[in-house]
This record gives sequence, C-alpha cells and structure tokens, in this order.
Amino acid sequence: MKAIIAEKPSAAREIAHLLGAHEKKDGYLSGNGYCVTWALGHLIALGMPEDYGIKGFNKTSLPIFPDPFILTPKKLKKANGYEPDPSALKQLNTIKQVINQCSSIIVATDAGREGELIFRYIYHYIQCNKPFERLWISSLTEKAIQDGFKKLQPGDAFDGLYQAAKARGEADWLVGINATQALTIAGNQDVYSLGRVQTPTLALICQRFLQHQNFTKQKYFQIQLSHRKEYTDFTSLSLLEWEEKKQAEQIQKSIEREGRAVVKDISVTTVQEQSPLLFDLTELQKEANRKLGLSADEVLQIAQSLYEKKFITYPRTGSKYIPGDLWSEIPELVRILNTSDPFKTAVSTLKFGNFNKRIVNDIKVTDHHGLLITTKIPSALSTTEKAIYDMIAYRLLESLSHACTKQVRNIMIKVHHYEFQIKGSKILSKGWRVIKGILSDNENSNNKNEALTELPEFKVGDELKISKTELLEKVTQPPKLYTEADLLSAMENAGRSMENKEEQKALSNIGIGTPATRASIIETLLSRNYIVRKSKTLHPTDKGLQVYNLVKDQKIANVQMTAEWELALDKIEKGELNRTQFINDIQDYTAEITNELLSLHIPQENIPQLNCPKCQQHTLIIKDKIVKCPNEQCSWILFRTICGIQLTIKDLTLLLTQNKTSLIKNMKSKSGKKFDAFIVFKEDFSTVFEFGSRN
Repeated sequence: MKAIIAEKPSAAREIAHLLGAHEKKDGYLSGNGYCVTWALGHLIALGMPEDYGIKGFNKTSLPIFPDPFILTPKKLKKANGYEPDPSALKQLNTIKQVINQCSSIIVATDAGREGELIFRYIYHYIQCNKPFERLWISSLTEKAIQDGFKKLQPGDAFDGLYQAAKARGEADWLVGINATQALTIAGNQDVYSLGRVQTPTLALICQRFLQHQNFTKQKYFQIQLSHRKEYTDFTSLSLLEWEEKKQAEQIQKSIEREGRAVVKDISVTTVQEQSPLLFDLTELQKEANRKLGLSADEVLQIAQSLYEKKFITYPRTGSKYIPGDLWSEIPELVRILNTSDPFKTAVSTLKFGNFNKRIVNDIKVTDHHGLLITTKIPSALSTTEKAIYDMIAYRLLESLSHACTKQVRNIMIKVHHYEFQIKGSKILSKGWRVIKGILSDNENSNNKNEALTELPEFKVGDELKISKTELLEKVTQPPKLYTEADLLSAMENAGRSMENKEEQKALSNIGIGTPATRASIIETLLSRNYIVRKSKTLHPTDKGLQVYNLVKDQKIANVQMTAEWELALDKIEKGELNRTQFINDIQDYTAEITNELLSLHIPQENIPQLNCPKCQQHTLIIKDKIVKCPNEQCSWILFRTICGIQLTIKDLTLLLTQNKTSLIKNMKSKSGKKFDAFIVFKEDFSTVFEFGSRN
C-alpha cells in the first residue's frame, strides 16, 4: 500500500477517484493499493514561547532563540491562551494511521514552498522515516494528475524548497515574536504586533500617506491653442508652465494678437506595444483590484476555488511564462474558448499556426508556469468566479496575439519664441488590443498625454491659424494613496527603490513577501487595526501611524533589507546558500532590533485607574482591544470594539463608574444598518444596548 497526502480534501478526492481508491474511511479514502488522506492546510506549526517554558512578556527572556524549534499541532486562541485544535489532532492521528499501514508515501500537497512545508512538518512531527516521492502538478485535471504520476520525483529533490520554507518560517518567528514582545514591553501597555514583512509593508503605506498629507499643492498655468487644418480640429499645449497667472495672461494676449503659429519640428515614430504576458498571481490581483475592486485576498480565494474546481492551473505562481513542452497544449485551450460565445469573436482574430510565442521561456518558469485555463469547460460559476476566469482566458488570448503597432507623431510649433506641442497617434496594426476591443488604454500607454487621433499632414514651415487660446489653471498633485493594486506593485518591486545602483540591479526583481503571501500580509495589517480600506485606497489608522512613528528609523521597518532576505531564501531553495547561515544572520539582526525596540521611550496614554466591576478588588488592565480583570478566578472581560465602534477611555470610565456610557453613534448591526445607543451593564456585568427615547 502507498499513502498519498494531499493538502485539502477536494484535491484528495480528485486523486483518489483517478486512482480507483473509492472506499470511504474516516479521514481518508482507500482502494487499489492506495490510501489517500489530506492535511487540512497547516496542521503543524512552530511552538510559541510558552512551549519553551517562557510565559508572559519579560525583558530578561529576550531575545528568544529556540534551539531547536519545537513543532506543535495547530492551536486555537482561547480566552485563557492557546489550546490544541481538536480537528487538527484528529486528522493528524488519521495521517499517522494511514502511514503506519503503508510502505511508502507520495506527497501531493500543493506544489510550492508552503505545500512542501505542510508535509515535511507532519513527517517530522510524527517521527516518520518511510521513503516518499513527490507529485508535482500545476492543475487538478485528470490529464495533469495522470502525467504527474508518470513522472513522480524523489522526495529529496525538493529539499531546497523545504529548507527555504523552513528558513522563512523560523525567520518570521524570530523577528515577529521578539520584536512584538520588545515593543510591547517598551510600551508597557497594549500589544504591538511587528513582523519581518508586515512592518516594512506598514512603513510603505504610512510613508505614502504622510507624503500625501504633507504635500503642498501649487498652482501653475499652461496655454492651450486650438487649430483646424484639413477639416480636422486639434489642440497644442505650451511646453512652459507659469507660476504667475498675470505673466501667463500677458503671454496669452501676445499670442492672440499674433494669431498664427509656425511648424518647427516633426517627429514620426513607429511604436510596437508588445502583447501582455500571462498573469502571475500578483498581476491578477492587481488587475482585479483595479477593474473589479476586489481585495488581494478575495482574488486569491476565488482563484483557489477555480483551481480546486479544475478550471484553471495552480494560482500561487510567480511566473508569467510557460515551458516549451507545454506549448503544444495551447491550441487546444484556444479551441475550448472558441466553444463559448463570449470568446468566439476574440478567438476569430487569432490565426492557428501563427500564435505569438512570447510566453514560452523555460528559464523564467519558476515553481509553476503562468496562469492558464484548463480543458475543463467551466459551469455553475459565481459572478466573481466568472469575472476572474474571463480575465485569465482573455489574457491568454492577448498573449498569443501579436504586437499592437502605432504611429506616434510629435509636432513642435512656435509662436514668437514660445514652443507648443501637438501629439497624436494612429493604429497601424491592432494586434493584441483587438481581443477586448480596447484600442486606447491609458493604464498601459507609455505616454498618457498621447491621443489616439489621426492628425492632418504637416511639414516644417507650415503656418497654423490659432482659432482660440485658453489659459489652463492646473494644480500639482500629491503622490496617490495606495490602492491594493499599487501596494502589491510596491511590495513586488521593493528592490528597485534602493539607492545603491549595484544593489538595485541585483534586487530589481525581488520584492517583499511572495505572490502567495502578500494578500495575507495586507489582511494581517487590517486585522491588527493598523490600516483600513477607505473607498479603494488604504489608509493607516492612528494606531498604525503610532507604530510606524515608533519604528520608522529602526531596522525592523527597512524595506530593502526584507527584499534582500527574499533573495537569500531564493538562494537557499536553489542550494546556493546554507539555511543555518541565514538563520544565524537573522538571529544577529533580531538581537539588534530587540535592543533598539526595548530602548524606545513610548509616551503613555492617560489611562485612569478603574476597579473591576465584578470582584471590586483589582485594578483593571485596559488595552487597545480589551479591558479585563487580572484575577484569573474573577476573569471579567470586556471587548472595547462593539458593533464597529471602539469605546473611548471617557465612555469606559462612565460605564465602569456610572454603569452607562454616553450615547454612542453610528454603530453597525450585523445586517449593516447603523444605529445609536447607550451601552449599559446588566446585573452580571455583561453589557446590553439601551435605545432610550425614540422621539
């Protein structure tokens, strides 16, 4: 018998069905010489400080350097700490039983860094030493699974992948646990959560927000001229910008009196706009955020659902290319799309046998190739699933199309000694832009002032009559606040912001986080109440800005250093760097930031001394999220955020001294309806709403 361990039940069922393992057992399927079970994601994690006998936050315990790291079953957060997850313990026991009755193992967790770590942690935790092979597939279609089983690879071929995943997990633990405890001790109040990638990402958001807030807008003026030639109306714009309106008005009058301009220079260039490459996960998240307003995490969940339904290939990819041996399968994918009405018009613009092969590049394919549809025709999709599927399908058709060719014309004219510019372009060959019929897309255009308008013919020396002049009042604009799409780009290209040109070149394609983790980093910042979504943009909260101001000059907020670590992890995966050396460097870094953070002086919020309303014997601990009695026997607790509104210190004081807050406005019910109410104590010191008069 062979044991097969998938990452989720859905993947296990697909594999079991194909292998003929149809007999359902408790937590696995068996038959035809196979036992197929699953991991339910991360069943095993790195132990917390209490697992090493370190309780509470104590300055003398820092920095904490586990040697070795302890593996523990997944835990759930409870009121009195963490407890093992019963469902995780049950499934772990099932996996152990399955492995005990089998001679060898086939690893079928997701083919990537995290999938490898999920299996290896289980393997080591149950102290298994049986041989294992690796199933490495990019989709869950029958053909992909069958091909994968024909090409099973030795388990040790993925040791580098495991070492990189293990190093990332341990580095995140070392930095996150020590930095969080150090800053919390320095603050002597609420827990400040810091992290290896989380904190530099918060720094990016706060920096942009402060640049935006502190930007001083300045007015400036440009002159626009209107012309008509050969029955075509067009405009020209002054190259100069004037700060003084009076000066600009004088020049405008002078130009009106002249009444005509002379063509001084003509530049005509042919520009080829290459077809876009396939989506990787980050690019899909950016596009869906811009076009559909979906968060990065929502896009990942939708893509994962499409993958598990076998409609697309593995979504957690960082590549936009496919290997050469996959090229022969592309025409069949196009034929599949041609059977669906929405894509028929687009497919008709392609010529079979003359596809653009720009997406084929073996060297640039990482763990997985770019996102593709599969041969399974989708059915019963939700609205958002269909939107994401369509994006991936249209992007495939665009990538197979040829370049869009434009003729760009740049005409410089003069009035007196003032220069004006006329810009225009016309499409010579629509190429990939015909797929969705978008012939002018300012997001992708190299020149956003360029108009897709055919201009009349000009030659040097031509005189152009000025039919109208207009003084344009403009204002300099602050840097735009980050949308999720913009933030993903900033995270992806963090290395490019480095001042040292040699280092910038080395890190130009290295970001912070990975395609698979960036969405969760944003969600972590949201859950910590460090940032909020406002319309389509991300804003730091007061707490987020407070944390940023505390650490902005410390190494923990260094974006470039985090980008360098991603490069180091990539080298570990390739066997070019020893994991132990990397962790030693992280420990040195952790010791530095721990000392930096412990030495910070954090002004204390003016928190009153309030007694526990239940036992009346202890002074309450008042934190950002909770108010609680320190006595474990009493265990009274109050969560400060109620229906979306955080209780202020003033209202807490009123509640605890007079049993009733002031009127709290704009609370939000579960149905999303806003309401105003007082919060009052019941006899058992739990809280209820009091709505008072309804006049």
